[in-house]
Amino acid sequence: MNTSLRRALGAAAVAALGLPALAACGGSGSSAEQDGGKTVTLVSHDSFLASDSVLKEFTKETGYTVKVIKGGDAGQAVNQAILSKNHPQGDVFFGVDNTLLSRALDNGIFTPYQAKGLDRVPGEFQADAAEHRVTPIDSGDICVNYDRAYFADHKLAPPQTLDDLVKPEYKNLLVTENSATSSPGLAFQLATIAKYGDTGWQDYWKKLKSNGVEVVDGWEQAYNDRFSGSAGGKKAKGDKPLVVSYASSPPAEVVGMKEQPKEGPTGVATGTCFRQIEFAGLLKGAKNTKGGQALIDFMLSRTFQEDMPLQMFVNPVTKDAKVPEVFTKFGAKPADSATLAPDKIAKNRDQWVKTWSSLVLK
Repeated sequence: MNTSLRRALGAAAVAALGLPALAACGGSGSSAEQDGGKTVTLVSHDSFLASDSVLKEFTKETGYTVKVIKGGDAGQAVNQAILSKNHPQGDVFFGVDNTLLSRALDNGIFTPYQAKGLDRVPGEFQADAAEHRVTPIDSGDICVNYDRAYFADHKLAPPQTLDDLVKPEYKNLLVTENSATSSPGLAFQLATIAKYGDTGWQDYWKKLKSNGVEVVDGWEQAYNDRFSGSAGGKKAKGDKPLVVSYASSPPAEVVGMKEQPKEGPTGVATGTCFRQIEFAGLLKGAKNTKGGQALIDFMLSRTFQEDMPLQMFVNPVTKDAKVPEVFTKFGAKPADSATLAPDKIAKNRDQWVKTWSSLVLK
């Protein structure tokens, strides 16, 4: 597996157990103590990446230096921000997505701020448009990926929809992640709920279980150990040609090759996807409010938006940002990814996961 893919997609677990100490990148001390208040502290998950040149551009434009504090996977980082809301670790939080958004909003960890550049962001991404407690920064899709070589060798068309996955010809071919411990796993479950409804999704998972779906704890194990189409999976002798991963996994497999192939080794089943949107917000009690506002504005700039695809393997949300050719050539941008309202996810998430566990893991 290439390093970019590991770094970009490695944050997999959602939620709920122990919260490790945050790991800081760059300097020490609070925002107010550093550089006379000229440091702005960004709290995020382990997958946050930005080019040094881009962060230097922010400093050149604003005078603020960015300090990044990483706090594990997205679920852990959100939980830590909630637990420390009376004494926030930084000024801006980035990485809460639409599956966890209501948890963060209900706990009041953000101060409203209407960012400059929101007019360039389509309304479909603005989940908190009325109050502006969070600002959409990127989007991505959780989808089933397939090993092209396997299906070519077996003269079998790869599946394209959720309905396909329960067909006999795909028996024992799919590995997915545990909904209780993995963000991609939860998103895949939400895709089935969006398609089959509040009760129909349970019957679907019964069929999927009968068709031999394998469940592992997290994305790393699924993609790098069990999936036969990834570089890591090949080394580990993985035997599952279908895996729940990201629409951006195929271009990540190609980045870094000296000569790009005509077609990537993996493809995306575009009828299986769930849309994730990541947001940034100004933390309530931030010590450098102006710096935090400037950073959120900058995250909507073309400079930052166009840097994200090959750093975090996500799609920009602004209309004017250009996507690298490797994304358009090897990746997929599903037109009809499933979505669910954040408040519906918040209301039902725990029970959905509990029910899923009893159906699939018993």
